[in-house]
Amino acid sequence: MLIVLVKSAVLLLVVVTTFAYAMLFERKILGWMQLRPGPNRVGPWGLLQPAADAAKLILKEDLTPKTADPLIYRLAPFISLLTAFAVYAVVPFGANGDGSPWAIGDVNAGILFLMAISSVGVYGISLGGWASGSKFPLLGAVRGTAQMISYELSMSLSFVGVLMLAGTTSLTGIVNAQERLWFFIPQALGFIIYVITAVAETNRTPFDLVEAETELVGGFHTEYSGLRFGSFFIAEYVNMLTVSCIATLLFLGGWNAPFGLTLLPGLAWFVLKVGAFMFFYMWLRATLPRFRYDRLMTFGWKVLLPLATLNLVATAAWVALH
Repeated sequence: MLIVLVKSAVLLLVVVTTFAYAMLFERKILGWMQLRPGPNRVGPWGLLQPAADAAKLILKEDLTPKTADPLIYRLAPFISLLTAFAVYAVVPFGANGDGSPWAIGDVNAGILFLMAISSVGVYGISLGGWASGSKFPLLGAVRGTAQMISYELSMSLSFVGVLMLAGTTSLTGIVNAQERLWFFIPQALGFIIYVITAVAETNRTPFDLVEAETELVGGFHTEYSGLRFGSFFIAEYVNMLTVSCIATLLFLGGWNAPFGLTLLPGLAWFVLKVGAFMFFYMWLRATLPRFRYDRLMTFGWKVLLPLATLNLVATAAWVALH
């Protein structure tokens, strides 16, 4: 029990630190792409900017609307934060020489656990928007619920093709099945579907209709301030990191080195792949405009879902024949 607690504390510290500097690097990358310096005033190269932002959130006045449901209003940010961190209980970051994974818990049905926890995360958004007692947060919550249901179907189907090829639901087993060939090659369509649905699941541009400031002021978290708003903000970035880890494990070979290169340890390859996926996220934000909501839903139901079903059928036929 003590070992698990120590592992959990260390992993929590690593994830929180990664979130803080992922936010800084995104602002730096957006500044670079838009020909402006980005944060550069707090500390050398702006490296202390995350600490300044944290202090600002802590010192901000925490307001609660009179029309809000007091219990649910306070509980919603905690649900988002808890579900965002809970998935790391089963995420492996590497493997020992005997094949045992570097993870808090080695669960045989790891991918099913991830899907279950990520599905619960929508309650934080929906309850937070409803409990605020305001129309703009409520509209954001409804949008968020509809968007996550629509895109989770296609995402789940993109997972099934990988599970068929790997023959296991264990995350470690899926990575071990990619020692010779990473699954983004035979599952190219599934990988593309996953990348698109992952952006929509985390409410990132161009699928950030849940918090569209031009339409909904701030969306589901309009009435939140201080640390409660910060909890939603942290959960969004941690979810970005989560979907990047899942993409690395399911499609990009996990900690397996490309082309058999052994210049770096497995953990370093895993971090590089996750970092590349995070950079792609930030690139999208700097490049694409926001979708219109009806087009968002049409694309999810009429394009992604049929393609995900077609990919599933084709993969099942190939596995049955071979």
